[in-house]
Amino acid sequence: MRDGAGTAGPPFGWARAAERGCRFRRIADADLPFLSQIYAATRAEELAPVPWSQADKDAFLDHQFRAQHAHYQQYYPNADWLVIGHGDEDIGRLYIERWPSQHRIIDIAFLSQHRGKGYGEALLHDVIDEAAAAGKDVSIHVEKLNPAMRLYRRLGFVTEEDKGVYDLMRWRAAAHSVFERSGPRFA
Repeated sequence: MRDGAGTAGPPFGWARAAERGCRFRRIADADLPFLSQIYAATRAEELAPVPWSQADKDAFLDHQFRAQHAHYQQYYPNADWLVIGHGDEDIGRLYIERWPSQHRIIDIAFLSQHRGKGYGEALLHDVIDEAAAAGKDVSIHVEKLNPAMRLYRRLGFVTEEDKGVYDLMRWRAAAHSVFERSGPRFA
């Protein structure tokens, strides 16, 4: 895991996210409880009807988070592991690895109360712009029932491969002109 707790100006040129008030810092071991909380928030709706005690759900979610985190760290060793902040609050996470042919968004997630506020859309525009400037595609695995699927499609991502529960989605740099990439600026 990369370590570093500093906060700087717009990293990687992510001006749209910065305009929306987002800041970024690399994760540290002290962030694991927060990252686990984000993971649990992404699974809350799915687990709501499961007839387990809250303690059993919490134990399951903790186990699943630890497995996911270990998997990501093993298979994406050169990724940027980032906590997304807004104001004085941590609100989400972005894990991204830059390969020679593409930028892979490993994970982007926000706490429930920070979804639908435009932070993710601004950040995705920034990631797309960064990749496009390098002539690269952007890819991400998205659960088929994820409400953010509409956002990905609106931004030009298309399903490249059906992976069962997930779709491998790709935004192709070659398929988009400079005008289309620039998109609307956020106030």
